[in-house]
Amino acid sequence: MEYRKIGKWGIKVSEIGLGSWLTYGQSVSEAESAKQIDYAFQNGINFFDTANVYGLGSGEQAVGKALHKLRRDSYVLATKVFFPMGEGPNDRGLSRKHIFEQCHASLQRLQTDYIDLYQCHRYDRSVTVYEIVRSMDDLARQGKILYWGVSEWSAEQIESAVKVAEEISALPPISNQPQYNMLGRDIEENVLPTCKKLGLGQVVFSPLAQGVLTGKYKLGGPLPEHSRAADDRISGFIHGKLTKENLLIVEELKSIASNLHISMAQLALAWCLRIPEISSTIIGATTIAHIEANIKASGLKIPNEFLTKIDDLLKSKVASRG
Repeated sequence: MEYRKIGKWGIKVSEIGLGSWLTYGQSVSEAESAKQIDYAFQNGINFFDTANVYGLGSGEQAVGKALHKLRRDSYVLATKVFFPMGEGPNDRGLSRKHIFEQCHASLQRLQTDYIDLYQCHRYDRSVTVYEIVRSMDDLARQGKILYWGVSEWSAEQIESAVKVAEEISALPPISNQPQYNMLGRDIEENVLPTCKKLGLGQVVFSPLAQGVLTGKYKLGGPLPEHSRAADDRISGFIHGKLTKENLLIVEELKSIASNLHISMAQLALAWCLRIPEISSTIIGATTIAHIEANIKASGLKIPNEFLTKIDDLLKSKVASRG
């Protein structure tokens, strides 16, 4: 496993991180979650990402219980705040009240004294940037969080937060958690250049496009058993990606992966990591085998000639839309 700094900041995370959306505390049993998290840690993953809203707290509980037996300084723990955690008017968003109360609740569920990276799960237009920045800075000064970051914020929103932090001598956001993969490259135009300029690192989610980039979905074929697309509870997150265009592109990408003697998933992860500003790619897993295979993407360097082929292939997708 190789490790990267988050932007200009000193903290280092594994190139492959392990997330818990829809898995730990939900579809994966507590015992199996603990086994998988332990396997990931023993094989070099030090970055574990969760959120308060995952299972309305059950995701944090499962991750916290699994990590509790480890030395606290041996891993980087990230969680998030924004989405509703109750029915009350203050049970959502990024108000100082909600941030503080959810931070305390997350600490309890995670069984820890501090959160390494506390992330704003989305942008809240009903709250001033000053209130968000000041709240995060106060939590950091209290020792409850070490760093804070954002998720799915625009370049302008990120720049505004950094500017406010500078103006009030507060800790600025150090990271952004966007969706990024071969089939979804929106951050490349504005977000990546802005974050590079400001020193934020990227800890990207959905690097495998909800599993589409593993190559397990076949054009015209049946949905794989136990896959996300076959699960009526969560299939809405992936069906929009199972287009004829995407599946044809994946077939061509599989040929490139075969020529490189790596799996399709390893190709997709290594492709994301070709960008130095991407600090970690966050994978999801339901089996140890998933983690074992994906870990091998760390340190993989795709030769330039193949990067060019991939780029040409993905550009053809954009051109066909135009």
